[in-house]
Amino acid sequence: MTVWDSILIAIRALRINLLRSVLTTLGIVIGVASVIILVAVGTGASSEVDRQIKALGTNMLVVFPGSMRVMGRAGGAGTDIPLSEIDLAGIRDKVSGVTAVSGQIEDSGPVVRGNSNWTSSLSGVHAEYAMVRDWPIASGRDLTLQDVRTGAKVAVVGATVAKEVFAGEDPVGASIRIKNVPFEVVGVLAPKGQSVMGRDQDDIVLMPITTARMRVSGKSQVQNDRIGRIYVKVDAAADMAEVQEDIENFLRQRRKSRSGGEDSFSVRNLAETMKARSEVLTTLSYLLAATSVISLIVGGIGIMNIMLVSVTERTREIGLRMAVGGRRRDIMLQFLVEAVSLCLLGGLIGITIGVSASTIIAYAADWPVLVSPSVLGGALAAAAATGICFGLFPARRAAHLNPIDALRSE
Repeated sequence: MTVWDSILIAIRALRINLLRSVLTTLGIVIGVASVIILVAVGTGASSEVDRQIKALGTNMLVVFPGSMRVMGRAGGAGTDIPLSEIDLAGIRDKVSGVTAVSGQIEDSGPVVRGNSNWTSSLSGVHAEYAMVRDWPIASGRDLTLQDVRTGAKVAVVGATVAKEVFAGEDPVGASIRIKNVPFEVVGVLAPKGQSVMGRDQDDIVLMPITTARMRVSGKSQVQNDRIGRIYVKVDAAADMAEVQEDIENFLRQRRKSRSGGEDSFSVRNLAETMKARSEVLTTLSYLLAATSVISLIVGGIGIMNIMLVSVTERTREIGLRMAVGGRRRDIMLQFLVEAVSLCLLGGLIGITIGVSASTIIAYAADWPVLVSPSVLGGALAAAAATGICFGLFPARRAAHLNPIDALRSE
């Protein structure tokens, strides 16, 4: 008897007891569906973190002012001595491995053009900001070193601002008012999407940092050349940890930090933080997926149980097959194929449910979910392996029945 004959017999036997067969495969269905959903969500979370890292900018360090403590109470990040242009220049000139550096002063305010009025995020930056953030210009030009030196009233707008304020018009060359200060739009940034915190990064207006200090945000009473934070782009060939340590050592000397005391700044590698978060999410997803294997084991036990019942019910049939020349391997193959067919049926139903549920999750939660063919193939292979492992014992038991005793069975 060929394998194809065994498959046809197995299909016929499953159709005779279709409801029982479907109920038997519930454990396999649940196990396969849960594996697909959990792995898809975990993989999607990793891809989303990778996208956010690219949106931040590759090989980038961020320097923040620290937290001031008064009577043991922390004032919060940014309350200590502000960063300055001297800090930025020192990082650029004295720290090896740095390819570009830019400061940023953040504010918010209305952007007005004619009857259009849109409140947006305002950022005073240096000429290398777009390079540090890996943020290309979609049209027009970027801010230049000359713009920063002269405090020019020019601006580069994000995609959201261009859409809301200009309503389909070309922003390049147009005039806008920011906090009642006239600016010329010289460029439009390429779309970048949401930030890690869910903020629309395209809802932004960039201007020279000197212009922001003099005309928009105002000068700091503590420090005239204040910089809110410093973005540092590191050479791809350099070691990020070493560059971070060099920046910290330079700022400690520059800002005269006391030995053993708390620094008045912090240098963070946001990409590393996000990667660690991604690894935790991925590990948790695979851990949950591993626990769903329990469903496969429970389903396998159910398959073995129903196959043993099937052997008992069809003992006389087995005896007849042996009497007309059926070999033990043919009987074993028949029941083993039937067990595998049950598991594959459950696997296919589980894949359908898993893919459908993943699609619903992606749509309802607006969360990226990735279902790869390798995951589907692996889930189906796991279902088939379950059928082989748990169907082997009933198949061997059927194959080793005594033909005479089997024929006498009622």
